[in-house]
Amino acid sequence: MSLKTVIFDLDDTLLWDKQSIKTAFEKTCAYAQEKCEIDSVELEEAVRVEARKLYESYETYDHTVLIGINPFEGLWGTFDDPTESFQRMKEIIPTYRKEAWTKGLKVLGIDDPTLGAELGERFVEERKKSPFVYEDTYAVLDALKDKYQLVLLTNGAPSLQNLKLEITPEIRPYFDYVIISGDFGKGKPDAQLFHYMMDKLGITASEGIMVGDNLNTDIKGSASVGMKNVWINREGNVNDTEVIPTYEVASLTEFLKLIESI
Repeated sequence: MSLKTVIFDLDDTLLWDKQSIKTAFEKTCAYAQEKCEIDSVELEEAVRVEARKLYESYETYDHTVLIGINPFEGLWGTFDDPTESFQRMKEIIPTYRKEAWTKGLKVLGIDDPTLGAELGERFVEERKKSPFVYEDTYAVLDALKDKYQLVLLTNGAPSLQNLKLEITPEIRPYFDYVIISGDFGKGKPDAQLFHYMMDKLGITASEGIMVGDNLNTDIKGSASVGMKNVWINREGNVNDTEVIPTYEVASLTEFLKLIESI
């Protein structure tokens, strides 16, 4: 069958989420450096380590893995979503933010929970002010929107993924469907999510193609249901996994050239 639908991942495929997080860290840590004369780079490294350790210690960790929510999203999300697991995360997150920054400061010899709490809230605001989109995102979506059904399939909490779309309002109108793993209850690479998506769209696997940056979620998941896929490998990473993408490109622009030849 002919290709009808292009399914895009969101984070680090269309949105440059890593850069948004890094910018929020840099601005927050620069503020901390002004306050107490510590090295901002060392603080960022310490908070990243402490945040990950804390995040993995909570009872909600298994749920975050299932849905696909990383520790740094936990540092700025609210998780005010209508399920028991998300509501538990909502209760934990304010303490998590404060503790991650407080513990990071302590690694550098600063024992100041008040400052830790302040930095935790400052990081939230800095992340909201730092929505980065790849330079070719809109041009590629413009070129595809009248030729294919466009779908956004993203892992994460609905509240947080929708917030990302709110602060980059140009993206959502391109898409016929936006499917968020937290609404379904399981994230990529679970085959059930892909089957749910295909049923919702009314397509077969051969009529769709998945485009994403993550081998273990986007590529593995789409391959599990027999759907072709495209790995966006902007950083030139070596694929040392058993997951083999149908196609590999270095940018969305390169993908656009590829799809014209499929």
